[in-house]
Amino acid sequence: MKKATKQCFFCSQNMAEVDYKDTEILGRFISSQMKIIDPIHTGTCAKHQRKLARAVKRARHVALVPYVRK
Repeated sequence: MKKATKQCFFCSQNMAEVDYKDTEILGRFISSQMKIIDPIHTGTCAKHQRKLARAVKRARHVALVPYVRK
């Protein structure tokens, strides 16, 4: 039995870049402990997972997304 693979959200939306200022989209890929969710669970491709990780780290740095949840 083969498990159905999830399609990458960014590929399906034809998004070339992941914007660090779009916290609503970034929030879909961050857990309740503010960790970046593994691509196995989210279904993102490797290219967009790297861009997503970079965008989350930038958003944390400019204080758009917190490092930890209080």
